Amino acid sequence: MELMEFLTVVILVFALFMLLAGVFTAYFGSGKSRMIGVALLVVGLVVGVLWAFMALGKDGIIDVDLGKVIWDSFLYIAAGIVGALAAIGVFLVAIMKS
Repeated sequence: MELMEFLTVVILVFALFMLLAGVFTAYFGSGKSRMIGVALLVVGLVVGVLWAFMALGKDGIIDVDLGKVIWDSFLYIAAGIVGALAAIGVFLVAIMKS
């Protein structure tokens, strides 16, 4: 089960960043790079929707609770960001006081 949760996070993050890179490249690119951006966007969309479709539903092909995995991933990322910001804050206070 943990392997499927790991693969779900990896594939959904891959799809999300492909979408973001595709939108960015298609919007700011010109000529050939704009077409590459559209291709990245389509690949990200297809991969994300296909994986979500396989994970959702009563008879899902992938045995994973998609909502729980996404929520847990969000919480872990948020906790990492808060921890990193707290460490940077302590570092800056220590440097400024010396």
